Amino acid sequence: MFIAALTGCATTKPPSTVTSVDLKRYSGTWHEIARYPNWFQRKCTGGVTARYTPQADGSIQVTNSCRKADGQTETAVGRATVVPDSGNAKLKVRFAGPFTGDYWIIALDPGYRWALVGHPSRKYLWILARDAEISPALYNQIVFYAIAQGYDPEKIRRTAQ
Repeated sequence: MFIAALTGCATTKPPSTVTSVDLKRYSGTWHEIARYPNWFQRKCTGGVTARYTPQADGSIQVTNSCRKADGQTETAVGRATVVPDSGNAKLKVRFAGPFTGDYWIIALDPGYRWALVGHPSRKYLWILARDAEISPALYNQIVFYAIAQGYDPEKIRRTAQ
């Protein structure tokens, strides 16, 4: 009943982010554990990863990969820049063209083993982890963080590994 009460509230305030992110610790490979379905990952059937690589100019190279239904790997390479005065918790990511997307780190394990990433509109959400699998208890804990930030748990879909 508590979960229903949280998700039933109209949320107009954007989600809050973590206070700060050490980008060196955040860099490397993350496995997608779950996400809100979205148009730009519609061909991804599993094995979704994101690799973050700091660049000399202060930006971050973002390499997203996934397995498609035919078994082939699809890869997209983009660039992220830190939003000033965000403690590195808010990024602007660009994959193609002049458009950028918001990437907000709204929960982060102190050991950088998992992260909850969202969008200020709550249209997008990802649960990421360093390992391809996490325990059910940890998954439920992360989903609870998402609910507390105003995300609808009914929209979250687990990612096949």
